[in-house]
Amino acid sequence: MTQTPTTGAPAASATAPADPTPAPPTPAPGAEVLTPAGVEPVLVRHRGRWLHGWDPEAPDQWRTAGRAVARRNLVLSILAEFLGFAVWALWSIVVPQLPAAGFTLTADQMFWLIAVPSLVGATLRIPYTFAVPVFGGRNWTVVSALLLLLPTGALVWAVQRPDLPFGALLAVAALAGVGGGNFASSMANISFFYPEREKGRALGLNAAGGNVGTAAVQLAVPLVIVGAAGVHLERAGLMFVPLAILAAVLAWRLMDNVKDAAADPRAYGSAARHRHTWVISFVYIGTFGSFIGFSGAFPTLLKAQFPDVTLSIAFLGALVGSVARPAGGALADRLGGARVTVAAFAVMAVGTVSAILALRAGSFPLFFGSFLLLFLATGAGNGSVYRMIPAVFRHGATDDADRGRRAKAAAGCIGIAGAVGAVGGFLVPRGFAASTTATGGIEAALWVIVATYAVMAATTWVVYARRGSAFGDAVI
Repeated sequence: MTQTPTTGAPAASATAPADPTPAPPTPAPGAEVLTPAGVEPVLVRHRGRWLHGWDPEAPDQWRTAGRAVARRNLVLSILAEFLGFAVWALWSIVVPQLPAAGFTLTADQMFWLIAVPSLVGATLRIPYTFAVPVFGGRNWTVVSALLLLLPTGALVWAVQRPDLPFGALLAVAALAGVGGGNFASSMANISFFYPEREKGRALGLNAAGGNVGTAAVQLAVPLVIVGAAGVHLERAGLMFVPLAILAAVLAWRLMDNVKDAAADPRAYGSAARHRHTWVISFVYIGTFGSFIGFSGAFPTLLKAQFPDVTLSIAFLGALVGSVARPAGGALADRLGGARVTVAAFAVMAVGTVSAILALRAGSFPLFFGSFLLLFLATGAGNGSVYRMIPAVFRHGATDDADRGRRAKAAAGCIGIAGAVGAVGGFLVPRGFAASTTATGGIEAALWVIVATYAVMAATTWVVYARRGSAFGDAVI
């Protein structure tokens, strides 16, 4: 046995200078240190896949471990959000097929079935936003994926009963709103994983991946439901069961919760008290609300206005809007979100006026092309508005602590704006229903939409892009 000397020279540990590089902490059982020795801050993954010490703004941590962790969570978030959007938009393509399945519905009832999932989804985005700081992004992704089994199972039951009362059918359609809530929690969660310089691109990809779910379901359902014995609408719900389970398993095994993101749920309350949260939310009704509203109504509009046209092409509108979203975010990173948003509203107004002219001329090519232009501009506007949010909230920050508070408030704004913006998915189809009832067509509703775009463009310019505004010459 080696004995410690009691006389002579002092032990080396008593006189040697302290190692200037702090050693990483010893991980607790079931935990692992993700960053190499000497990298600060130390990043540790604890049991339950909770990340401690996460700081994407730290260059060394981001280079050695952070980027890979963020990319993996982004990919899995996109998958879960993709399915959420697909389920949310499921009734947009099921409704035009209901008459072939034996249902007898008025035009007003059909627009109700399209609009109600959007309203429910918009409402659920508020609690879904709070779910991330309370439960953790990974944990809530698992829960939200499994919740998709409820609306899809109910659809399988309902579409096989043509004698079902309309109120019951409407309640089943409303359940699809749980898919709309996924967007808010996913976007708020991913905002914590990326540094400010890459937020626009990451959030754009995350949102676009979800938006593509709208196009995918409108493409897939007409193909899946066709059978030798006629239309089998129950297949539209059944096809999502294995996909939802797969998304939940992958999220459980591979995603992470960010400890710092869960530290202060009250930060979302501070976002609600910030006036720019509501200005941005108003603007977002025009971009995302138009996207989700037109996506939901487009198949029914095509069926009503041009009955000889195959319904399977309706997916192209949502696809164009989805693909344009990350491009809008990237363009906003270079030119400023406010400027790109104003330009998007101008193009949206042009597309809407062109659709009106197409209806008057009875021209399907012009009508379809006008809506593709409209979808393109809504997608770009979605990306640019979400690029504005972190820029607006970090403007005027005084120190690191203030920047941290503002970053959490920006994440709250993302959730709130997503909820308010989604209300457009209810307003657009109900506007078409009211216009059809009052005038026999949708032209009046389209003119109201053009005027709304003008107001929203002016609001964006005056508050965020005009020289002499509260933001000065900052690129917002």
